[in-house]
Amino acid sequence: MHEMIKRKVERMLEGRDPAHDFHHIMRVYKNAKLIGHHEGADMDVLLPAVLLHDIIVYPKGSAMSSRSSDESAELAENILQSHGYSQYEIKRISYCIRSHSYTKRLVPASLEGKILQDADRLDALGAIGIARTFSISGSEKRTFYKADDPFYRSSRELDDRQWTLDHFQTKLLKLKDLMHTKTAKKIAQERTTFMMLFIRQLQKEII
Repeated sequence: MHEMIKRKVERMLEGRDPAHDFHHIMRVYKNAKLIGHHEGADMDVLLPAVLLHDIIVYPKGSAMSSRSSDESAELAENILQSHGYSQYEIKRISYCIRSHSYTKRLVPASLEGKILQDADRLDALGAIGIARTFSISGSEKRTFYKADDPFYRSSRELDDRQWTLDHFQTKLLKLKDLMHTKTAKKIAQERTTFMMLFIRQLQKEII
């Protein structure tokens, strides 16, 4: 049944922006399988939730952005029902989707919800996290960095809606401390270390 949902989601996300396309879903799926295996998750809840967690995504700058997870969950419920899932299963899967959003600042109550959140946030870190950040930046026409103070030496106010590099400080480098599971914490630390190396290299190149 997971394969049927996977194929449906792939069709639904055709043409989606690279930061939230089907490849993003499959990276999160890979993360979730790894974490779920180590943490003892119910994979029949976790994996459908991963596949359906981003079927609706509004642009980050949109006023509707905070609705993405709720609307994804609502559409997911219809899809799951059509594939024969019980109401109990649908409720558990939908909860994971609704609670995974970074914007909502929620800590999921279920293990599967925590793992989906961890797995999704891991895709914002490391090499792929850097690639996704600048992909979104380009689509929203943000400048890479504030030319006269890219590394905040004047203690200026950070603004990641205007300068992409500020997003590392406002969100990305903090994610490792928001992970719930031991498995995700370890991976997040490794990926954050890589991002710090990237920032140090960038300093050499632009200052």
